Amino acid sequence: MFRTFSLRAASLSLATTALVCAAAAGADYREHPEARVFMAEMVEEHDFELEKLQRWFAQAEQKEAILEAIARPAERTRTWAEYRPIFIQRLRVDRGVEFWNEHRDALARAERELGVPAEIIVAIIGVETNYGRTTGSYRVLDALSTLAFDYPPRSAFFRRELKQYLILMREHEQNPLDFKGSYAGAMGLGQFMPSSYRHYAVDFDGDEFADIWNNPVDAIGSVANYFAEHGWRAGEPVVVRARAAEELSPELESEWNKIDPPERTVAYWRERGLTPIFPLAGTLPTQGLHLEGVHGDEYWLALHNFYVITRYNRSHLYAMASYQLSLAIKAAWENSQ
Repeated sequence: MFRTFSLRAASLSLATTALVCAAAAGADYREHPEARVFMAEMVEEHDFELEKLQRWFAQAEQKEAILEAIARPAERTRTWAEYRPIFIQRLRVDRGVEFWNEHRDALARAERELGVPAEIIVAIIGVETNYGRTTGSYRVLDALSTLAFDYPPRSAFFRRELKQYLILMREHEQNPLDFKGSYAGAMGLGQFMPSSYRHYAVDFDGDEFADIWNNPVDAIGSVANYFAEHGWRAGEPVVVRARAAEELSPELESEWNKIDPPERTVAYWRERGLTPIFPLAGTLPTQGLHLEGVHGDEYWLALHNFYVITRYNRSHLYAMASYQLSLAIKAAWENSQ
């Protein structure tokens, strides 16, 4: 899983500078100044062999396409009306039903043991990689090296992930040059960053390796475990549509679409003109959402489980699309039984 980065104008100039620096750095990361410091740290802090690190980084390749992809600014932020059709599609729903049928035993076990609904697990894998069809074509070592050493705006983050990746490969006695992922180093059907893999990936089929790249059963268990570890509450709602009064309180302009834990109560929102269409306890913590939909403004009250989805990707649009896709998949799956 890779969390999206919203690059502001200030960081765009840094990204451009990074591209220039990358071009000058060359492809052999053994000689890159930042990489040399990094290798020394891995030797000192984690007891890696310098010669082995040098062999790996001699083969790691700087990828300008990765720098261009992460630095390319969106011309404008997508509205919900524009974002929703990317994921809520008939084909993606049908493939979700197919995936569910093919792995129904693993999904049922994940729901039973970890408390995460099957449709949520299927939807996340569907949004992330279209059920394993698009897991990424870059070597993870290339992606993380490029961003750790030649992308200053996020170098600290990617250096940490590169460390986690190398430790992960050592733990499982794997060659770090062998694995592929996204341009940001996210891996497998669920697109886990290396740190997320080390914390949340599970061997769900008992073969002693959590293979999220090629084994859907392990991917299912790992996604479910991620949600369980982040506090998914079985049986609780995710988000509820709300009606807005003709005049909403002006103070709400600064309250919409936050991705922090919900703190404002249903009573708070009701007093300011936002009423859930289904009864909710007035003391229940919720977060107000204001979306620009196809037919105009949409208002929602998001609950704790919605916040949990944003732990997977820090975007309220991502969380809403994933949830609505899960509903569509569940309805289609039930109708097919």
